[in-house]
Amino acid sequence: MSDSQRFATALGRLSATIAERQGDDPSQSYTAKLLSQGAVKAAQKLGEEAIETALAAALKDADGVASESADLIYHWLVLLQAAGVPLDAVAAKLEAREGQSGLAEKASRKP
Repeated sequence: MSDSQRFATALGRLSATIAERQGDDPSQSYTAKLLSQGAVKAAQKLGEEAIETALAAALKDADGVASESADLIYHWLVLLQAAGVPLDAVAAKLEAREGQSGLAEKASRKP
């Protein structure tokens, strides 16, 4: 299995687990607790993990970057679930940008 296949498989499993936990008892599941607090709390946690990931990178801590990236991706998936945004919607946005210069794509966005 390639690295990208392994990552996609892990991402799919984690996304499914997060979806399954929505509505579960928040006292029994951290994911259920986060989801019960809504998208604003999920966004706050995502921001915290993004900062921790950036700090690990700035410190050239490769293991820290990997660990914090895992936390970041988890909290990103929780945010998507809390906001009602399916992973397919993100994939569609990525696919629409394929083969396009990043500069051109940014210039095409409306302010």
